Amino acid sequence: MPNARISGLASYVPDDILDNDMLSKMVDTNDEWITTRVGIKERRILKSDAGSSYMGIIAVNRLLENTGTDAADIDLLICATSNPDYRFPSTGSIIAHGCKLANAYAYDIQAACAGFIVALQDANAYIKSGLYKKVVVVAAEKMSSMTNYTDRATCPLFGDAAAAALVEPTDDASVGVIDAVFHVDGEGLPHLYHPAGGSAKPASHATVDAGEHYIFQDGRNVYKNAVSDMLTSTLDVMKRNNLTADDVDYLIPHQANLRIIEAVSSRAQFPREKVLVNIEHYGNTSAASIPLCLDEYKGRLRKGDKLMLTAFGAGFTWGAMYLVWDI
Repeated sequence: MPNARISGLASYVPDDILDNDMLSKMVDTNDEWITTRVGIKERRILKSDAGSSYMGIIAVNRLLENTGTDAADIDLLICATSNPDYRFPSTGSIIAHGCKLANAYAYDIQAACAGFIVALQDANAYIKSGLYKKVVVVAAEKMSSMTNYTDRATCPLFGDAAAAALVEPTDDASVGVIDAVFHVDGEGLPHLYHPAGGSAKPASHATVDAGEHYIFQDGRNVYKNAVSDMLTSTLDVMKRNNLTADDVDYLIPHQANLRIIEAVSSRAQFPREKVLVNIEHYGNTSAASIPLCLDEYKGRLRKGDKLMLTAFGAGFTWGAMYLVWDI
């Protein structure tokens, strides 16, 4: 079976910046409080009425241009999002149409902040099976659409972004997606979720008045589990592949909170220079955070670099992936 390799990356962030000083005029907070607790200085906000697909379409079109790929050659598009344009149709179908992927099937996955690596594992399986040759994995997240800007605990965290990867087969078994592990624990539901708007609690005047269409997060519980689970899954994949922190060139964690990133990387014995971080400028962009970070740092990555990707999100869902760079 062939291996699946990332052969190209692209991303998009909106032009509008919401920095901490601006946020302090909207809610009782300040730059020092936010920076100390989560390490975020600013985040990008899509201010138009467009949905997540708007950003996804730009990211995928940039990907096609960057890689010189004909839209007609794409077999499949997998969209990772917690912020779909609509309950149906899928945001993936909207992005595929917007990018003129006439021969591609498209669908969404919902794995919250772990969405990109889960979707990349799906792409890996399709490539290995030989069913598809060119797969686009796109993560598109308009997090501002579910953020309560009167809640000082959550509104500093989130930003909007999209990022896309082209995944193709290679006969070189030493590169591409080598191994991954994923977990889910439904007991995490009450600690991180979007209370209303689904079939369990449909939208009503009462749910709107109660502010139940925004993210709810029990920060203390999420922090504890994120550190433990990202660390454990990362170490599990490293152990299965006989790797130490010295063997791995870069750790690319989900950009949820700088304190979580620091706790995971230090306990896994990764020095700061081996940890790729861009949360200061973009905040938590959910599923888009890992590919956005990869795209930003791709000039630093070299063919053969050993990468560990790890994420944790609502569900609770989490995991880690070992990837050998091949661009």
